[in-house]
Amino acid sequence: MDKKTMLENLAREAYEKGSFNGAWLYAENGEIVSKGALGFRDAEDKLPMTEDSIFEMASVTKMFTGTAVMLLVREGKLSLDEEYTELFPEYPYKGVTIRHLLTHTSGMPDFDVEDLVGPVLEKENRIPANSEIIRLIRETGEEPVCAPGEAFEYSDVNYMLLANAVEKASGMKFEDFMKKNVFEPAGMKDSGIYHTRRDGRPSDRFTRNMVLEDDGSYVPSDVSELTAKYVVGSDGMNGCDYLYTTIFDMLAWDKALREEKVLTLEEQRIMYAPMPLNNGGIAGVDDDEGYGFGWEFHTEPGLGLIVSHSGGMPGLGTWFERFVDADRVIVFMSCRDFADVRAHLSFAQGLENIARDKDPEPFKTMEDIVIKDPDKSRWESFCGKYEHPEESDFIVDEVFMKDGELYANAIDDEGDELSFRLYPIGENEFGRKRGMLRLTFGEGCAMYDDFTCKKL
Repeated sequence: MDKKTMLENLAREAYEKGSFNGAWLYAENGEIVSKGALGFRDAEDKLPMTEDSIFEMASVTKMFTGTAVMLLVREGKLSLDEEYTELFPEYPYKGVTIRHLLTHTSGMPDFDVEDLVGPVLEKENRIPANSEIIRLIRETGEEPVCAPGEAFEYSDVNYMLLANAVEKASGMKFEDFMKKNVFEPAGMKDSGIYHTRRDGRPSDRFTRNMVLEDDGSYVPSDVSELTAKYVVGSDGMNGCDYLYTTIFDMLAWDKALREEKVLTLEEQRIMYAPMPLNNGGIAGVDDDEGYGFGWEFHTEPGLGLIVSHSGGMPGLGTWFERFVDADRVIVFMSCRDFADVRAHLSFAQGLENIARDKDPEPFKTMEDIVIKDPDKSRWESFCGKYEHPEESDFIVDEVFMKDGELYANAIDDEGDELSFRLYPIGENEFGRKRGMLRLTFGEGCAMYDDFTCKKL
């Protein structure tokens, strides 16, 4: 099985089909099997992507924040089971421990970060610092959604709070603590915590995250009207994001963990251990995949323990996966929105297959499944406004015709409005190119995500 050629071909096809613009690396037993870079670091296609390009890692940062906490636990400066209010008495939710924050089981409201930081950016024309996060939480006046340990509710705010705990316990700025105690010992020479919208990019090796506009153009996420408020407003936060690194430094991170340069193997096992919920379940996506201290984890026959984390911001997608027992590593970083989500999923699944000694499946794109020359005679009858399901994170608000094609206006889980074309993929069934929506029309209704919504 020629994994090097297979991975290179997979990445090239993903790039050509608009689902990858970045760098990748795959290693086994500490040796690089395949690496490369495709695309551009900027929106103008003037700066070619290089293997040593530096990417924002988004939520992959959480494993490093968890590491910082473990180092301070080792020194006796933090305790996993101490209440957060012991460090910050002004924190409004009682009974929440450091362990709860690490495992997203704090019971705290699932705050929209843009709603927390946006008013400061708009009213005061400044980017709030992470030290302000407790005040911003208090000003919402929101009650906890459940008791600590009751449920798993993923939230960036948990890790923002942890970054403040690291600063208070260590007496150092979070950025400085991470550099001295994590990145330098791990040999991650091009890595650091940076705030590029607030402070600027240190070099042109730093990639720009680029969002896909409705007209098909790519615009930096901190400039686009669609995303700038969130991207710029949250740039002063820490703990949940803002690690900038390279594919080679992430390989060095894997090596440092294996050689116990930063954390002992026992400390790592604690980070991968299931967090019991009050009801007897465990914190995580499902019963087979738990969430530890900034790591998702599961086991597979023949491969053993596998730990990972993904990262996403507007215009950015990252993935880091360690096969702890089998000694394999996958990392990819992409800094442009995916033009076709199905193509990106084919790329990601292909990487997973190759790492598991399997052949990748053929690429699947919207063009592969769309019905050619569809019967449009009923399309007008699908048009109109539709009721909003109360429990859905994605709402199809209106369907309409434009230039002979069917389109939809929708509201996403952040409350943002978006408009997109609907592609026919079955009898009265339609899909979206930049999402996995499957929308089926019935008599006076539309069905998606197990919801049936009446036409108004």
